[in-house]
Amino acid sequence: MMNKTEKKYPTVGCCGIDCGLCPRYYTEGKSRCPGCLGPNFLEVMGQTCSFITCCVKKKNLETCGECKDFPCHKFNSEWFGKDAYDSFVTHKKAIPNLNFIKNKDFEEFIKQQEKRIILLKEMLANFNDGRSKSFFCLASALLPIQVLENSLDSARKDIEKLGISIDDVKGKAIILKDILQSAADKENIKLKLQKPPNWK
Repeated sequence: MMNKTEKKYPTVGCCGIDCGLCPRYYTEGKSRCPGCLGPNFLEVMGQTCSFITCCVKKKNLETCGECKDFPCHKFNSEWFGKDAYDSFVTHKKAIPNLNFIKNKDFEEFIKQQEKRIILLKEMLANFNDGRSKSFFCLASALLPIQVLENSLDSARKDIEKLGISIDDVKGKAIILKDILQSAADKENIKLKLQKPPNWK
């Protein structure tokens, strides 16, 4: 039986959100989110959500995609409807992630997510100018894995071709972000953070 106070895979939320690709997962210090019911979750977040209560505590599952009742009424809420608002746009992949888990395999989903996490970590380690973390997290969550791999490869080649110094993080960030944005435009995927509905 699973320890009901901690998930084995906190990088994927019960509700399908990619916690392992979220900016808060890569925040330094006490405000860092440990992922969905990850280590010290309650100390950081203060409380759990209804998805965790039902999925993990009651049914001993990692995600709702493994539940025979998925999708249940919880997925008709404002968080998952067509007009759902999420500044990080994470909700866009939640249902597709859960459908993948339900129709294919949870372990296969984790393998795919781990590939995304490795790519994101490279972006954050080598291309983050201090202002690009959220952009790289969004790209890693929303773009196809092959597109991410190709974008990083193209960025490395352009950096070498242009003679950009390995220490010029700002220059490297500009190149990779332009490549990712261009790839996103071709895929019709928005990589900009959403503004609140009442933003002036």
